[in-house]
Amino acid sequence: MKKTILISLLMVLSIHLIFSQDIEKKELKPALLVIDVQNAYMSSMDQSDKDVAIKHINWAIWLFEKYELPIVRVYHQDKDWGPAEDSEEFRFAQEINVKDEYPMVIKHYGNAFTKTDLDKILKEKGINTVYLCGLSATGCVLASYIGANDNDYKAFMIKNALLSPSAEHTDFIETIMSTVDLETIMFMLEYTQ
Repeated sequence: MKKTILISLLMVLSIHLIFSQDIEKKELKPALLVIDVQNAYMSSMDQSDKDVAIKHINWAIWLFEKYELPIVRVYHQDKDWGPAEDSEEFRFAQEINVKDEYPMVIKHYGNAFTKTDLDKILKEKGINTVYLCGLSATGCVLASYIGANDNDYKAFMIKNALLSPSAEHTDFIETIMSTVDLETIMFMLEYTQ
């Protein structure tokens, strides 16, 4: 009987302590990372979800422009395999509605944070949350997602705004990682900005 009373008392105290703690409210300071949607790589992506992904990438760009939030263009370049920085292959696909005024990061590794100025660019703008879109869901977007978390950002991949050589692999990544759809992002921005 004493044990039951003691356990009940401890449970009540524990519940009181848990629910009486103040939760620190953090301000959402998001940025959009548009990753590697370059001419050199678009043709190797699964074409079955290319149209949907391009529409969602452009919707994400429009949404971040609407709320005047940072958009960063991330490009992949390799000195041995290219594409050369001054080539048409290096440029983002024509269908992607990015502007030259957006900050540009050129990476030489899968992770956009490795040996680039991306962390510095984001920190200077006070960013604490990044939304990732582009390609490849199973390569550079995934590596950059992990890199964002390693650099203390809250990271989300944007559902249906990802591409990879296999639509099945893209779906798998969207299932197991923190993904969020654009309608949810729009709702969050509407009430936090």
